[in-house]
Order: sequence, then structure tokens, then C-alpha cells
Amino acid sequence: MQQKSNFDKNQIIGFILIGIILIGFLVYSSKQQQKTILEDQKVEKQAIASENKIEQSTVTTKPIQLDSIEEAKVQLIPFSNEQLDIKISTQGAQLRGVRLKKWTAYDEANESHKKDLFLVNEENTDFNISFKDKTGKIINTRDLVFTPQVGKDEATFTANLSNGSYIQFIYKLYGEYSLNFNVKTQGLSQITSGKNATLDWQQNAIALEKGRSQELIYTEYRYSLNNYKQTDYDTNGFTEDKDKIDWISVKQQFFATILEAKNGFHNSKGEQTKDEDTSKYLKKFTFTSIVPIHQGEINENYTWNFLPLNYDLLKSYKADNNEISKQFSYNIPFGWMKWLCIFYLWIYQFLEKFGIPAGWIIFLMTIVVKLVTSPIMYKQYIQGAKMRILKPELDEINEKNKNADPLKKQQATMELYRKAGVNPLAGCLPALIQIPIFYSLFRFFPNNIAMRGKSFLWANDLTAYDSIYQWNTHIPILSSFYGNHISLFTLLYCIALLIYTKMSTSTMQPPKQEGMPDMRFMMYLMPVMFIFWLNSYAAGLSWYYLVSNVINILLIILIKNYFIDEKKIHAKMQENKLKPAKKKSKWQQKMQQMIEQAQQQQAKNKK
Repeated sequence: MQQKSNFDKNQIIGFILIGIILIGFLVYSSKQQQKTILEDQKVEKQAIASENKIEQSTVTTKPIQLDSIEEAKVQLIPFSNEQLDIKISTQGAQLRGVRLKKWTAYDEANESHKKDLFLVNEENTDFNISFKDKTGKIINTRDLVFTPQVGKDEATFTANLSNGSYIQFIYKLYGEYSLNFNVKTQGLSQITSGKNATLDWQQNAIALEKGRSQELIYTEYRYSLNNYKQTDYDTNGFTEDKDKIDWISVKQQFFATILEAKNGFHNSKGEQTKDEDTSKYLKKFTFTSIVPIHQGEINENYTWNFLPLNYDLLKSYKADNNEISKQFSYNIPFGWMKWLCIFYLWIYQFLEKFGIPAGWIIFLMTIVVKLVTSPIMYKQYIQGAKMRILKPELDEINEKNKNADPLKKQQATMELYRKAGVNPLAGCLPALIQIPIFYSLFRFFPNNIAMRGKSFLWANDLTAYDSIYQWNTHIPILSSFYGNHISLFTLLYCIALLIYTKMSTSTMQPPKQEGMPDMRFMMYLMPVMFIFWLNSYAAGLSWYYLVSNVINILLIILIKNYFIDEKKIHAKMQENKLKPAKKKSKWQQKMQQMIEQAQQQQAKNKK
């Protein structure tokens, strides 16, 4: 309950002054916004008039001298092909707009609306080459206004320095998704005696997808080393003083901005920090490297690549005639089970050719995977049935050895398993085999661009979370671990997992020894944990897990009622007990050896 505040005259006057200041600021901001809109409209009209091609135009920009503060008009020079709309500013001759024409981005303000997808805009990137002149003054290309000479497919940006020297950025479209640019100087030795210049690239990754928390996970640096022979990634920062970096990528969930150097980047450093201030950006990336000055001049060749993370495209993409594989496919984080993810991708693409909706493709994929893994599940259930049959005899052993040495009880239990022909670890191996499948699916669904934007039932994007209810109020702990929405696919999956856990743990016994963890409790805890883990994850993954666990439940019912006769299994186990003792397996021998060693150690301790 809030207390009523009393205001004196001075406080009222203070609030009035603050209000006047705010109104003035809003008026000023409105005028600036109108000015910006008019300038953007002017640029857009120029782009439309060019009919998606670069046309020569009369340029009014004046070259800036180092000793001059003469103002010059800044222009945006458009480049365009079927895939990209690019704008280069005469201020610094750097990128000021990159739009992927055939893709759209998630609009947080209106989920039913899609907005243009920009990897670069006028605010999120900065590219600069800097060096010191002979007086120690730092010259930055970002501060120079370049004069453009525009041709059909390329443009040369020139900035005069002093004493007849100049620097040029030469841009040319390559391939479908690439922009090549050369950095050249003439007469640079008259200005600087340095052996190296410094390249600085900063970029704020623009939020493009619905699930921000998931997109943050997959937004990071990735790069290639040593003539495309190695690859690596970074989630914090890196310094590569010895290795040569071939390309550096600001990789997001489904798109990447890749800067490639023909001669490689040396003495490179990279940093990335999470953007906590706005919802517009995900992370801030800062990359620095040296630019060699050979014989007093700079002559370097770079390429910008703006790529959707489509595996088939990245695997074969070459913007130039270089036959070397550039390993761009490494930007898709399929992880250590990449081959299995590629197998899933092949199944998905095959079924997609028949016009099947994405949600039903996932359903059919689940059935395929279940058919492959059903023998594993059958063995697991057989093992469970054997353990259930042995339960009365295990209880009898525990009762007889209630107050006996635990090692003696363990020895009697292992002898029972040996006579009955039961391996208590046999049920663990099938579970371990399924871990790679679980992991690969966890990687596949959020990184399959073919499912991006595909709707199914109540989910409007299978690569983002589905929500049946959401709220705007920030609840400190809940919002951090759960989010501000309820994902129905995740909720249904966790309910199905709970039912399956109940059915599959019916043979498990509570621990007889104090201090031993109850594995049943751990298994029942998993569905609760998954509610938090998967609530903001890809809806396609939760849908897969839901279908998978429903099939598991059906398989258990079928196996129990139609494929397994526990009476026959019991009779077989009793028959095994009457047979001559078989040679102990290596595992049984090892266990026996460990028990004997423990008993000997206990005897020594008693003495």
C-alpha cells in the first residue's frame, strides 16, 4: 500500500521545469525524426529509380584533406542482386545496409507481421582501418568522406589524404551473397612510416528470431584457421597471435555475416558481450587485426559474405573461382554428432519433396527413428522383466543379510544374477546408445533453416517456442528460468514423459542402504526439469519428444501384453539356475575381484 506524499511549492516548481524540458526534448526529437524519414525516402526513391542496378550518378561529395574541416555531403550508394540489397556510405566507405531480400524477420510488436531482414543497418556496424602519420596523429578511414566512382557492377571509393596520396575501397558484387572489396593506397609512405595498420570491425547482432533466449545461445564468433584446415568457435573472447584466421563470422541462429581475408588475418583479437540494454540487439562483437603495409602501401583483398545458414548452400558455396572448401558449413552448430544431424536433414528434405507439412514430417521422422531404436527398447524391457521376476529372491537376500556385511550381501546378489543369467548393467547400455540420438535432435531442430517460419497446429514457427499464454509482468526468478509464456508442446511432452517414467520404473527398487540415492526420484525429477529447459526452445523439438514418448508408451503396452511372456522368462531363469555354473564373464570377474579386495581391506582395518 503506497503512502500519500505531500508536495511543497519548490517541488511543484521543480516538476513543472522538468515537464518543460521533456516537452522541448520531444519536440526536438520529433523534428529530427521527420528529417531522418525524409532522407530515407529520398534514398529509397533513388534505389527504385535504379531498378535494382547500380547506375552512375553525379556526385557532389568533395574529398576531405587531412588539414581541412570542409563539410561534405554523405551519400548511400546502392548495390543489388537477386538475393541482396546493399548500401555503402561515402562516410568511411563502409556498409550501412544489408538486406536479404528473400527472407523476413520476426516482428515483436506484431507476431502476425513480418519485417525486412537486415543483417546490417546504419546503427549496428562499424568498419575502420587506422594508422599513424609521421607526426603521431591517428588517421581513421571512418572519419574520411570518400568520392565514389560508380560503374555497372562495382564502385570505387577514393579519399585524398595529402601530398597527392589517397586510399581506395573498391567494391564488387560476387556470387549471390558476397561483396568483394579491395583496400589500396597510393603514396602512403609519404604520410606514415609504420609497418602495419589496424583493422577494426564492430557489429551488434540484430535480433531476428522469435525466441531471444534461444537465439542468444546460437549467436557467437566462428572462424577458420590455417588455410581453411581448422575451425573453431568462441562464446567469450579469443586471441590468435600465431594462427592465421581465414574468415571470421558473426553467426546468429540462421544467418551469418562473414568477413574473409585473402591473405588471412594476423594478430587478431575478438570480443563479444551480451547486449543487456536493448531488445533490438543480441550481442556486441569487436574484432581487431593488423593490416600489413608492404613497400609503403596497403593492398589487401577482403570479402563480405551475408549467408543464410542452409547446409547444402554453405557446403558448396564459393563466391570466387577458388576450389578450396572454405568450411562455411561449420557455421551450423550441429555439434559432435554432425553426421547424425545430416542424416535427419536428408530425411526431412526427402519427405519435404512430397509436399508434406513440416509438423507431419517431424511426426514421420519420429516413427523412423523409433523403428530404428525399437530393438534397443525391447532389450531394455526384457531386462526390466527379468529384474521384476527376481524381485522376491532379491528381497529374500536383503532380508537374510539385513545385519550382515554389505559386501557379503552384494556378493550374494551378484551370485543370483549369475545363476539366473541376468546382467544388471544390460539395461544401461541401450540407454547410453540413445544419448547421441537425443543430443543430435537437440541440435538439429533449432538449426534447421528449412523449418524456420513453418507453422503447425498452434505453433507459428517450429524453430521457436510455441505459446498458448504469455504475460508481460517480469517475475524475477520465474522469468529467468522459465520465461514469460507457457509452451503447450513442452507441457504435453513433460506429461507424457512422466507417464512413461512411471511405466518404465515399475521394476526399480528403492535403495536398501542408507545414504544411497533413490534413482526413481531422479527420474521423476527429469520431467519437471524439462519444463524449464524446453519452454523457450524450438517447438519442433518438443513436438518430436512428445510424439516419441507417446510411441514409447504404446510400445511398452504392446511389448508387455503381446511380445513378452513373463512366465516363460521365469521358467528359463529357473532352468539356468539348474545348469552347471558357466564361466564368469569379464565383468563378473572384475566385480568379484573388487568385492574380495574390499573384504581384505576391511579385515586389515579390523586388525
